[in-house]
Amino acid sequence: MPDAAVSERLALGSERAVAGAAIGAAGMAVPDQVVENEPIAERLGVEAQWIVKRTGISRRHVLAPGERLIDIAAKAGAGALAEATLDPDDVDLVLVATTTKDHLTPDAAPQVAAEIGARRAGAFDVGAACTGFVTGVAVARGQIETGAAECVLVIGADALFQYLDHDDKRTAGLFGDGAGAVVMTATDPPGRVSTPVLRADGAQADLIVAQHGATIEMQGRETFENAVARLSEVTGQALAGAGIEAEDIDLFVYHQANRRILRAVGERLGLPPERVLDYIAEYANTSAATIPIALARAQADGTLASGQRLLLAAFGAGFTWGAVIVDWGLDEGSKRSPEVERRGA
Repeated sequence: MPDAAVSERLALGSERAVAGAAIGAAGMAVPDQVVENEPIAERLGVEAQWIVKRTGISRRHVLAPGERLIDIAAKAGAGALAEATLDPDDVDLVLVATTTKDHLTPDAAPQVAAEIGARRAGAFDVGAACTGFVTGVAVARGQIETGAAECVLVIGADALFQYLDHDDKRTAGLFGDGAGAVVMTATDPPGRVSTPVLRADGAQADLIVAQHGATIEMQGRETFENAVARLSEVTGQALAGAGIEAEDIDLFVYHQANRRILRAVGERLGLPPERVLDYIAEYANTSAATIPIALARAQADGTLASGQRLLLAAFGAGFTWGAVIVDWGLDEGSKRSPEVERRGA
């Protein structure tokens, strides 16, 4: 039988009106070990600048032997909670978007929740490849709006470097390891996180594949063309759904897969380059972690501030893609509703 606090929470959730969701307070973590372009280029028989020209990537952080994905995911999550001045016990749900959890089972999320001390939180992984973080935001929004949760920690974490064929020019320089996180809380009135647009096309799943025990295989040209087309398309759909124009967006935060993709999408949509976040040079493609890492970096360097309107969009294997528009920033004191304060949860 559920204990009294849980029973009260479920009853309150079933009675409450639909809430809104707020998003803010980013955190990030990357491994200390850095791999520059030079050793990768030497093995491929190319110049280091060749990798920069094709991808925009100069270096990447990679897990050291014995280092776990859940270690960096927990560090990113704890950083986001600290930024939000929240305690781990305030968290109702932990979501980890990843395709590279440390074990086949269990999921990463329950272990991350334990690592950070989120003792009362539910937890599960979200699997949508590079679109996983945007999908996690969509799931968190739904949980908050229905009253099932008041505080959700959304983490994107991946470690794909270990799955690379280091002799394959198409992928050897593309990926790094890292984690990023944001906090989402209940707010009133709603409207701070738009209705997400999520799409998939499994008919093209064979363009990015990693079999069990094997390395990543990617059809580069086809993937590039699909990424540019789908990111451009879903940007328009998200804007139309929110009833706004591109000019109303302060920052476009696209999945940091490849600088050429970022530039191609920006050019196709006529976006000012300074409004498209680009941190790919330092971190490479960290899959589901790229967007929250970009948010954390922009928060740290002052590019991102509370009250700004952002468009988050990603494209990944599956194929999956999606977008959501958010007004950045948590409400003052939004970490706990009066009901939570009264019951001392």
